[in-house]
Amino acid sequence: MRLSRRPVPWLAALLLLLGGWQAGHGAFLYAKAWLAQVLLRDAWQRTEAGAAGPVKPWPWADTWPLARLEVPRLGVDEIVLAGGSGRTLAFAPGHVDGTALPGAAGNSIIGGHRDTHFAFLRELAPGDIVVVTTADRRRVSYRVVESRVVRDGAATIRLDVAGSWLTLATCYPFDAIVPGGPLRYVVTATADQWGPAVVRASVR
Repeated sequence: MRLSRRPVPWLAALLLLLGGWQAGHGAFLYAKAWLAQVLLRDAWQRTEAGAAGPVKPWPWADTWPLARLEVPRLGVDEIVLAGGSGRTLAFAPGHVDGTALPGAAGNSIIGGHRDTHFAFLRELAPGDIVVVTTADRRRVSYRVVESRVVRDGAATIRLDVAGSWLTLATCYPFDAIVPGGPLRYVVTATADQWGPAVVRASVR
């Protein structure tokens, strides 16, 4: 029995429909991510301008901008949100509750996804400068001290430290396909009194 080589009409239509849905879904996700970043930047600008209370990027948000994080050498510029929940990290790096506020004395811990906002952590090296701008428009410069891989739950990040410290954390390895995993990539930086001069030199 000879099999027909002619395409089945309904199968072709189904494939076209699925292809259109995939393209439309991808475009929707891209547009959603782009709009979220626009709203986050707007909320941050209003925060810096002195708006009263937390400025939510959209009415139903359960988070708000706390700080701005920049790495001049890498061209990184991220808004840091309050809280480290999965919903928050989907839009931007999140500040871990119970740790020092970004730019304040103590150890401020910020987490982010390894494949989006914190993918740049793999490129940070000791001596790099990370600049944090606070809601009251102070700019605090941190110098990267070390980067290390730790097992989740096996390492302790101290909060009772002297001075101002910044800890950036994400899942590891960076190119893993499966989300999560037991390993974390942790970058530690400390405030440096001559950091702003280094920042100016790096921007030239």
